[in-house]
Amino acid sequence: MANKDVSPASYLKFREFLEKQCGIVLGDNKQYLVRSRLASLLYKHKYESADELIDVVVKGFDRTLLQNVIDAMTTNETLWFRDNYPFDLLVKELLPTLSAKNQKLRIWSAACSSGQEPYSIAMSVLEYQRQRPGALRAGVEIVATDLSSEMLQKCELGIYDELSLARGLSPQRRQAFFQQNDSGLMQVKPDVRRMVSFRSLNLLSSYAALGRFDIVFCRNVLIYFSAEVKQRILQQIAGQLQPQGVLFLGASESISAASEIYSMVKCHPGLYYQKKRSNLSA
Repeated sequence: MANKDVSPASYLKFREFLEKQCGIVLGDNKQYLVRSRLASLLYKHKYESADELIDVVVKGFDRTLLQNVIDAMTTNETLWFRDNYPFDLLVKELLPTLSAKNQKLRIWSAACSSGQEPYSIAMSVLEYQRQRPGALRAGVEIVATDLSSEMLQKCELGIYDELSLARGLSPQRRQAFFQQNDSGLMQVKPDVRRMVSFRSLNLLSSYAALGRFDIVFCRNVLIYFSAEVKQRILQQIAGQLQPQGVLFLGASESISAASEIYSMVKCHPGLYYQKKRSNLSA
């Protein structure tokens, strides 16, 4: 039977490795988290202990194992329409303004995890268009990125179990935007899936290939990074935002490290951040 325990020395080595690979900072005494996330990989890759697996992945001997470990450590199930207010503000304030510009709207869902956020954005846009026929004629493109290639493949299929569907999705939206597939599982309807393209991206790398965006959702991910990395990510996002583009962060996150780049716009309820005019050329 494999030993799932992570020794203090292996945990320290793994913490440093994970921060270098994808910027995620594990706090002290989080061995239990590493143990639980890597447990299934011990059996899949036939290792006798968690310490042995960590040693191999840190040394870079097995690229498949490396990807599996990163997938395991960065994958998080999330909610539909999490916190509600970003999606309400999108429909009530941002889409009417952007629709008037009569140009293609581009929205980025960074660190999209299991896909609920970009699909929630797509549903919000479709609801807006159905209430206002002719709005956003130039089209809407939603780009969703994540580090986990395994999770992205699942996101593209748009298939969710009953437990996932129960987390923040109303019966009305379930009926409007989901259908039963041939296997009897619930799947996001094609018109919603067509609005979203999923791409693999490490937030520590360049974003230039993604192009410019009107709105960026980067929610509940910056909490995992160090202050220095957080500032760099916020600066890079600003570089991809259109003039006066909008950034949504998680409810517990702030742009304190990059307040010279963004202005806070308080709403009732909620808030968002707008790229400052002095940085329009960024």
